[in-house]
Amino acid sequence: MTRPKAVIVVAILALVFAGIAAWLTFHYLQGEMDKTKAVQPQQIVVAAADIPIGATISQPQLKVTSWPKDSIPPGSSLDPKPLIGRVAIRPISKGDAVTEQKLKPKGGAQGSGFMTYIIPLGHRAVTVAVNEVAGVAGFITPNDRVDVVLTTPIPGVQSEKISKIILQNVPVLATGQITDQKEGKPVVVPTVTLDLSPDDSERLVLGASRGSLQLLLRNIADTGPTDARGATIARVLSGSAPPPAATPALAAAPKPAKVAKVAKVAAKRPAVKKPRAEAAPRPQAPAPRSSHTVTLIDGGVRTTKEFVLQ
Repeated sequence: MTRPKAVIVVAILALVFAGIAAWLTFHYLQGEMDKTKAVQPQQIVVAAADIPIGATISQPQLKVTSWPKDSIPPGSSLDPKPLIGRVAIRPISKGDAVTEQKLKPKGGAQGSGFMTYIIPLGHRAVTVAVNEVAGVAGFITPNDRVDVVLTTPIPGVQSEKISKIILQNVPVLATGQITDQKEGKPVVVPTVTLDLSPDDSERLVLGASRGSLQLLLRNIADTGPTDARGATIARVLSGSAPPPAATPALAAAPKPAKVAKVAKVAAKRPAVKKPRAEAAPRPQAPAPRSSHTVTLIDGGVRTTKEFVLQ
């Protein structure tokens, strides 16, 4: 190969390798730029304070802050104005992004109700009307736990009622008020919405239709079951369990008044002498029998025999 041709070949190879190096360098720098853009912060709306479930969001509860672009939660908002007046269906902690999934859908949208988001799967929300006393004087609030006491007549027993705890450790979903008619005048009746299983919901609805309900507020740390036997007026007056029923022997025994009367009648009757029973003769011990012992010796064999005299 002549010298000019060699120079041309080397020049061509140099250009090829230079192009490849330039292409690799460009892609490397492009990737680094994408990474830099991904970690660059972006302004989104977060909670400026803890927002409890069911609260209506106001302006002081929101703020705009920087958030890494590659980790922005879906449904985040860049402007706080559309979020003002919305209702939180999940607790939002301070600093968390306020996303659309944590807010009640706008009016007219499917599932725009609030209660449907906080009912656990497989459970039902049951609302019962109570008075101020039965509602623990208004101290019951959402997320509290209560026991439900039913007071109802005992089936088959006239003028006798029983109070018994029929449901225990029931979560309270919400409290509210309804307007009812009493003596032709509107009155406000407090209501409590409870979280129950379908079976317990049936028990509560049936119990409310047969008697009156009373709510017992539990301590926040008290979640254990209670052995509830029920209370009747007999147990309340006796201070404990009702006295046991009389046994047949005691029931058949005469009353003290009748016993005294029989004793008086018996005292008026003349005494009748009963003949003495002759003492039975004692069996005499048999006289001891006399005996004699005889020893016989026959060919070196010694035999002893005893003879008893009759």
